[in-house]
Amino acid sequence: MTAVAATLRQSWVITLRDLKHWQREPWTPVFGIAFSVMLVLVFGYLLGGAISLPGGGDYLAYLMPGIFALSMMFGIEATMSAIANDSKKGVTDRFRSLPISGAAVPLGRAGADLMNSAAELTVLVVGGLLVGWSATGSVGATVLGIALLLWLRFAVLVLGVFLGLTFRGEGGVTAVQVLVWPLGFLSNVLVAPESMPGWLSFLAQWNPISATAAACRELFGNPTGITGGVLADHAVLLAVLWPAVLTLVFLPLTARAYRRLSR
Repeated sequence: MTAVAATLRQSWVITLRDLKHWQREPWTPVFGIAFSVMLVLVFGYLLGGAISLPGGGDYLAYLMPGIFALSMMFGIEATMSAIANDSKKGVTDRFRSLPISGAAVPLGRAGADLMNSAAELTVLVVGGLLVGWSATGSVGATVLGIALLLWLRFAVLVLGVFLGLTFRGEGGVTAVQVLVWPLGFLSNVLVAPESMPGWLSFLAQWNPISATAAACRELFGNPTGITGGVLADHAVLLAVLWPAVLTLVFLPLTARAYRRLSR
């Protein structure tokens, strides 16, 4: 227990250090929010009129929880780039010379990004309310939906730290940026999987982002676009389990990669 408490204290120090960087250079979160707003405008107003949902319902109400989930995933590139840059500049080596836990630096970085993500999500929710979206579920269900979004973000950030430590070159960062797009759009964030071909629908339904988006729609009282399948009955459970699996797999690998890191 003492070792865990020490790791958490050390992680908090690293978190504060990274938050100061966000204060000096706020453009990354600002552009992230602007990109999400652009997706809302494009799909909600330009293309939304041509999209129908299985089971019916307003498309904008369907879209907003999907945008929330998608924005939680897009943070992986910024985290990976920051970790890779710290490694190349020798910052990570200086941390490794200190008597601190191997998990403190990765957890600290993920903690800082998670706090920044909470601020981004707040802005997106307020923006959604301004364009006509609303959560009609109970207060408790709405809070649980927000918590699931941040839970997904934490798992994505752990994965981003691992990738940043493993693929430190510019090519690795670029490859992840390219792969994030198909992974994000091969889901239910913009359209219902039931409108896709069978094999594509299967992949979309088992996408971790789909689980979080479907769970949030259910908890927020928004149209789910689902009439059957695994997400119809187990969306909330999968939204809890998918990030847990990602965290349990990649957090130990991240700590190991950090300990073995060499310039």
